[in-house]
Amino acid sequence: MADSPVDPRHSPVDPWPAPEEVAAEGALRPSTLADFEGQPRVADQLSLVLQAAKHRGSTPDHVLLSGPPGLGKTTLAMIIANEMSVPLHITSGPAIQHAGDLAAILSGLSEGEVLFLDEIHRMSRPAEEMLYLAMEDFRVDVVVGKGPGATAIPIEIPPFTLVGATTRAGLLPGPLRDRFGFTAQLDYYGANDLQQIAMRSAAKLGISLDAASAAEIARRSRGTPRITNRLLRRVRDYAQVNNAGTVTEQLARDALELYEVDPLGLDRLDRAVLDSICRKFGGGPVGLSTLAISVAEETETIEEVAEPFLVRLGFLMRTPRGRVATPAGWAHLGLRPPAREESSGQPGLFGEN
Repeated sequence: MADSPVDPRHSPVDPWPAPEEVAAEGALRPSTLADFEGQPRVADQLSLVLQAAKHRGSTPDHVLLSGPPGLGKTTLAMIIANEMSVPLHITSGPAIQHAGDLAAILSGLSEGEVLFLDEIHRMSRPAEEMLYLAMEDFRVDVVVGKGPGATAIPIEIPPFTLVGATTRAGLLPGPLRDRFGFTAQLDYYGANDLQQIAMRSAAKLGISLDAASAAEIARRSRGTPRITNRLLRRVRDYAQVNNAGTVTEQLARDALELYEVDPLGLDRLDRAVLDSICRKFGGGPVGLSTLAISVAEETETIEEVAEPFLVRLGFLMRTPRGRVATPAGWAHLGLRPPAREESSGQPGLFGEN
């Protein structure tokens, strides 16, 4: 495998800030499409794109990956570079605020290299317009000077593969989206796939993990491999502290309960949101800002972290009047929803019932 240098000026934000967590997360990533589990449709399609490029001796088409966080977009970018035996350069949309930033990155690429642009929908508009020309014609125009005397100097760049990743594909403008030769939507993983990922990661970490324990971790992982690996490392910590050589199903359950992850994967914030709607506001509807204040969190955290999972489970509904807990949400908390108010049967203002 060729070296994959990362430009330190544009390194992505990792969800695990501790260095040991970053190293552990990287070590657990699969390095080939054959090892990439849980997205067989995407893996097969992408494999065809890469194999065809190898046969032609050309650079693969640009790739757009979309889907919720933690499903493997960064991993797929690394796999593409590995499969093509070329270096990978990583940057992110928020890091590119000026067209000059993008020009500096593109001009430093060598032929065939892969550029991974995370959160591509957050790139500035001037840089986005420069990217159009770079993706199609492998050229960027650098403007020197201002006003009537400004001059555009064309700079040729070698053919490269752009891998764009986004969690909000709807925010991508059509002209940018249409310039990608291959697009893929990553879906949430099934419990069986997550169980296999837990077993594979446990082997890499040197953890003795049986199938029942892996299934317990998978059930609480919210359909996301990143969460599976995180919970696995916390179970490992619990086993080491308690001098348990083998992770059993009961030990895994005890560890996850200690970290406040319930059998369906709800964490403290999820339960606080659901509990607040049910107990404080009678099941809703309740506005987002009021709900955020009641659980002492930011509205963005409620809307982007807790709500999508609760809605996906069918515990919460978003309505024009606010958030409403469903009967399934009440049942998960062990509560009974209040009875609906029935008509009193008294005649109305003009005798109507």
